[in-house]
Amino acid sequence: MLSNDAAHQNETPRVGIVSCGALAREILQLQKQLGGDHWQLKFLPAELHARPRDIPAAVDAALAEMAEECDQLLVGYADCGTAGKLDHVLEKYKATRLEGAHCYAFFLGLDEFDVVHDHEPGTFYLTDYLVRQFDTLVFKPLGLDQHPELRDAYFGNYTRLLYLRQNNDPKLNEKALHAAKRLGLRLEIRDTGYGDLEPFLNKAS
Repeated sequence: MLSNDAAHQNETPRVGIVSCGALAREILQLQKQLGGDHWQLKFLPAELHARPRDIPAAVDAALAEMAEECDQLLVGYADCGTAGKLDHVLEKYKATRLEGAHCYAFFLGLDEFDVVHDHEPGTFYLTDYLVRQFDTLVFKPLGLDQHPELRDAYFGNYTRLLYLRQNNDPKLNEKALHAAKRLGLRLEIRDTGYGDLEPFLNKAS
């Protein structure tokens, strides 16, 4: 016979969450805050953002593994450059993703992002994760470490680097300032916290 605790655990809906690895820190923190012991998490490589055509297939494979074990499926991606193909995968599993085109929009809030971007289109965006991985995901892949003269080709039409900050960490603030200087852009910081990610994950609590 099951104990009361075991019976209660069995009654808790199992939630499968497939997410971009760039959101891992935030989702793990929210899991603690929201009591997500019943969440089953799968983080896909953040490097997939360099190959958005591969995101739908990777999400499809992860959801297929979770579908029979979980009562609810959530996907920690926006469209992320898949041109709607990710949504076709979600329909297959009746899964739900974050709204918006990319993480900058859902961290800042969709309406606020539109206002901010329309005000200054020449904006390059970073999140906590991208500040940490600036060299690995931005500077070196663009060849700027070997060919700094390419800076104008890539960023000549940009005017600012907007750091959408999830956590006020002095080390990350310094790294963001350094990144802005290397790109020849002025730095602005907006505190977003977890943005729309927290209410999205509340669906799983």
